[in-house]
Formats: sequence, C-alpha cells, structure tokens
Amino acid sequence: MSNSLSTEQIQHFEKQGYLYPLDALTTGQAADCLAKLEEMETELKTDPQKYLKIKAHLAAPWIVDLACNPAILDAVESLIGPDILLFGSSLFAKREQDDRFVSWHQDSAYYGLDPHQEITAWLALTDATPDNGCLNVLPGSHRGQDFDHDETYDPKNLLSRGQTIRGLKEEDAVEMALRAGQFSLHHERTVHGSRGNHTDQRRVGIAFFYMPAHVVSTLGRRSAMLVRGEDRHGHWDSDPVPQRVLDEQCMAYLRQIWESYQNPEVTKQAAKHA
Repeated sequence: MSNSLSTEQIQHFEKQGYLYPLDALTTGQAADCLAKLEEMETELKTDPQKYLKIKAHLAAPWIVDLACNPAILDAVESLIGPDILLFGSSLFAKREQDDRFVSWHQDSAYYGLDPHQEITAWLALTDATPDNGCLNVLPGSHRGQDFDHDETYDPKNLLSRGQTIRGLKEEDAVEMALRAGQFSLHHERTVHGSRGNHTDQRRVGIAFFYMPAHVVSTLGRRSAMLVRGEDRHGHWDSDPVPQRVLDEQCMAYLRQIWESYQNPEVTKQAAKHA
C-alpha cells in the first residue's frame, strides 16, 4: 500500500472530513493544463464547464492522466485502500469578477453510492483563495446527519440543480486555499461549497471522485474507471477511455451521463438509500 499520508493526516481526515494542502503538480505543470483547457474552450466555442461535468475525464487523455496522478492516488489510497475506481470528475471554473457560486451541499445526497466511502480530490489549476472562491468545508459534518437539499436551479449556482442546504453555521467553515498544482481531499458526506470570484483572475479547478472498488451503485448499473489496483467485485462497467481530445465517442457518452444525472428521478432514488 502506498501510504503517503501520515498517521496524523489520516486521523485528521477521519475526524474532520477534509485535508489540505497537498502537492500534485508544479505551478508550471498546472499552467500547462490550464492552457490545454483553454484550447478546448476555443474548439468547443463555449464555456467547457457546460460539458465537463460528472465525467470530465472522458473529454481528453490529459485529464485521465491528471486523475491518475501518483501523488493524488497515493493520498487517496492511504484513506480507502489500493483498489481505486474513478467514479467521476467535474470542472469548476469561475471567470474574473464572477458572482457564480457553489451552494452548501453533500455529494452523498446525489451520488447513489453504498457505503459512503467516496473521496473527492479537488485539484487547483490556478491559485484558489478566499477572494476568488476557494472550496469551503464544514469540519466534522461527514459524521453528522444527512441534510435535506432545496433544489433552487439558481442560474448563478454552478451545481446542476442549485442543491442547497439551509440553516448552517457558516462561521464554522474552513476555507481551503490552494496554490496552483495543489489539491485538497474531502469526504462525500462533508458539507462544502464556495463563494464567487471577486478578483481579476480566473479560478479553475478539477474535482476527481474516487471510491474503493467494493462500493456499489444504488441507482442501477453504472460505469467507472479503474485507476489503481484491481476490481475484484465487478459492480461497475468500465468507462470508455478517450483516445484524443474531445473524442467523439467519449463526448457522446459524457453527454448521455450528464443528461441522466440531471434527471430529477436520480435524486429521489439516491435519497432513498442515503
């Protein structure tokens, strides 16, 4: 087992539900990834965030490479073991002076996973600060209740349904600032969100969603990508692997998955198993 995390870091994650900052890329490597993303934006002729949701890694081999970054996988393996599936990935980008935000929510309310052992690695491609809307978490919330989510469909909310938890003690939140190339980890039941970008620089990150291979889908047969170890359980079909940037077959599959995720019935089914 590649235990890159110390005993103290593991204990912190288990108690608080988050961990940061951890190093994955140099600032130069992060800048190269940002440039590739901007090239995709030019080719798509629109905000790539409209496409790169749920399974953003299907859009390009270089995003698969990021998901398989050894530093990230070593940290994840320290927490969930050596057999790791990539359940999904999403681009989260805010433009300069962008008031779009991510409301307080728990991923577990929507993912339809059993048991709740998914861990998200949020990789910064630009510096992420309190001023430009870095990720915020509520410590220890993963050990508490399953919250109800109000689906607002607010157009300024970067979540697909504007799913929002009301009445939280936001003063308890921790702002997980990262430099470009660093990443944070949080548990799928950890309440998290982010504010708008009040600076003149873009804030860009990609979230990768990992789970141990024994986790099952409560929403029927779905797909994932084996990124380390072995899948001895066979609960998941295999994601297609992109052979080129914006691979047509993979993009069609990505759109299909995204449309399914936006279906309100997915939420109702996931909630039954929460």
